[in-house]
Amino acid sequence: MKKVLLGNEAIARGAWEAGVVFASAYPGTPSTEILESLIEYPEVQAEWAPNEKDAVLAAAGASLTGARALAAMKHVGLNVASDPLMTLSYTGVEGGLVIVTADDPSLYSSQNEQDNRHYARFAKVPMLEPSDAQEAKDFTKLAFEISEQFDTPVLLRTVTRVSHTRGVVELGERKELNRPYELKPNEKKYTMIPAFAGPRHVFVEERMKKLKEFAETFEHNRIEWGDKKVGIITSGIAYQYAKEVFPQYSFLKLGMVWPLPEKKIKEFASQVEEIWVIEELDPFLEENLRIMGIKVHLGKDKIPICGELSPTVIKEAVEGKPYVPSIKYHSPIPGRPPNLCPGCPHRGVFYVLKKLKVFTFGDIGCYTLGTLPPLSSLHTCVCMGSSIGMLEGAVQVLKEGALNKTVAVLGDSTFLHAGITPLLGITYNKANGTVIVLDNWTTAMTGSQEHPGSGYTAKGQETFAVNYVELAKALGVKEENIREINPYDIEETERVIKEEIAKNEASFIVTKNSPCALLRRAIERYNPPLFVDENLCTGCRQCLELGCPAIYWDSSKAGEYTTKEGKTKKRKGVSKINDLLCNGCGLCYQVCKFDAIKGHTEVPPKGFKVKKE
Repeated sequence: MKKVLLGNEAIARGAWEAGVVFASAYPGTPSTEILESLIEYPEVQAEWAPNEKDAVLAAAGASLTGARALAAMKHVGLNVASDPLMTLSYTGVEGGLVIVTADDPSLYSSQNEQDNRHYARFAKVPMLEPSDAQEAKDFTKLAFEISEQFDTPVLLRTVTRVSHTRGVVELGERKELNRPYELKPNEKKYTMIPAFAGPRHVFVEERMKKLKEFAETFEHNRIEWGDKKVGIITSGIAYQYAKEVFPQYSFLKLGMVWPLPEKKIKEFASQVEEIWVIEELDPFLEENLRIMGIKVHLGKDKIPICGELSPTVIKEAVEGKPYVPSIKYHSPIPGRPPNLCPGCPHRGVFYVLKKLKVFTFGDIGCYTLGTLPPLSSLHTCVCMGSSIGMLEGAVQVLKEGALNKTVAVLGDSTFLHAGITPLLGITYNKANGTVIVLDNWTTAMTGSQEHPGSGYTAKGQETFAVNYVELAKALGVKEENIREINPYDIEETERVIKEEIAKNEASFIVTKNSPCALLRRAIERYNPPLFVDENLCTGCRQCLELGCPAIYWDSSKAGEYTTKEGKTKKRKGVSKINDLLCNGCGLCYQVCKFDAIKGHTEVPPKGFKVKKE
C-alpha cells in the first residue's frame, strides 16, 4: 500500500512500524508533526514534554524497560537535550532509542541555522539522514535496529525540506516486538559515577570502531556510477538537488553521515577525476574528507555555507555566480509580513511596554514578533528561557537603576519549558526584576499544541493545569508582588506594569482569561467587528501603532474634513478596519482619542468571552 505523506508523517509511520510504544517531544518547527502524527496511533503513548531534555529522558526511561522509544525536536531543542544525550551515549540502551533532530536551513522559523551533524561526532553516536519521505520512514525503522544492535542512541537528522515535503511512501505492517517490558538493575551500565563511567567510555570507543565497519556495508551508503570525470559526495536533501543538476556524474550518497565509511569513500575517490562535496550548512563531510587525505576539488569554496540549497543555488554556485543569501522569492502573490494575529492577547502588553519605554528581554514564541514595527518593544531574543536569565544579570548590575526600566516577557509554554529555574534565580539572588508571562493557554507558535498549563494532554485528555500564581509563590515571589492582568484592558495593563517595575524586588505578572485568538476550543464568543467613523477620524494614526492586521491606512481620504464641532481641518488620510479580519478585541477602540472607532456597544470591549475562567 502506498500513501502520500509529509516527511514528518513518514517518520511517525516508521516509528510505528518499528514497534515503538513511547514517544515524547516538545513542539518546534520543523519537527512538530512527528508527535502530532504519532498521537493518532493507539499503540503509542505519545506525550508533549515540558522541554526537549525531559522528552529525551522520558524516552530513555521507556527504553530502559526494553521498549522502543522516540524523542523528537527541532535543531535548537537538541541543545537543551544535549546534557542527557552525551551520557546516554555511555549508558547505551535496552530498547531502541531514536532521537530526531530537525534542522532549519535558512531559519524559516528559528533563531539560528546550526548544523546538528556535529552532535553525532560530539556524542559519538550514529546519525542517519534521509533525503525524501520514503527514506524518512525507512531510516527511522533502521535507526531502531541499529540502536539495539550496537547498544546506542541513534540520531535521525532531517531538514525543513524533508520534514515538510510530501512524497509517495510504501507502507508496511507494524512489528510487534512481543518482549516483556521490565526494569532490571544494572548499575555498572546505567549509573554514571566515575568508577562506572570510565569503562563505559572504553565501550563507546569500541562501539565506534564497530559502527565504522558497519558503515562500510550499510546499504544506504551507495555508489551510483556515471561519468567518472566528477564524483559527488553528498547526503540528505542535498543529494536530491545535486542529482537533479548533475545527473550525468557519479555519486556517493551517504545515508549514514556518522560515522563515515572511510574505505568506501576512498574507493570512490580513487575512481573519479575530481571530488565535489555538496552539502547544506557546514562543511561537515568536506572537513572529514580532508582529514582522510582526500582532495576536495569543489566544496564550500563555492557551495554556500549559509541558507538552504536548491538546484538553482547549486548550479549557479558551481558556475561561479555570486551567491546572495536570501529567503525572499519573487512571486505574484503579495507578501505577508510576520505579524501578531488580529485579536492577539499579546498586542496590548507590547503596546504598553513601548509606551513606557522599558527595555524588554524577550524569548522564543509568537510574541517575538513584538520586536517588529510598529510595536518595536522587544529588545532581545536568544533562546528558550533567556528573557528571565538575562534580566536577572542586567538588573543585578544596574541595581536600583533598573527600576522603571526593565522587564522580561515570555509565553506560558516557554515559561514552563525554561523559565521556572531562572525565576527562582531572581528570587534567590534578591534581584528586582519584573517577569511577565503571557498566558495564551497553548503553544501557539507551532500550531496550538498542549502543555502542562493548558489542561489537556497530547491525546486530548483533560488533566490539571499549572496555576502560575501559586507557582510564582512557591518560587519565592511575594504574594503582594504577584499580579494578574487582562491584556485587552490597556489602562489596567499600563497601571499594573508601572506599579511592578517600580518595586525594588522580584515581581510577577501573568495575563488572565486571554487564550490565543485562534484557539477556538477556548473562546466561547468573538465580538462583532469594529469600524471607523470617517467623519470623526483625524488621521492621527495612533490605532496603527497597535500593528493590527485588520487596521489599514486609506490615503485617498486626505484633505479637508469637518470635525464634530463644525471646524474645518486637514488630514493625510483615515484609518479603516477590515471587517473580515477584525474580531472585536477592542484594543483600537481604547487607543482612539477621538471616539472615531465604533462598535457594537458604547462600552469598550476588552477581550472575548472564554469558555473557562
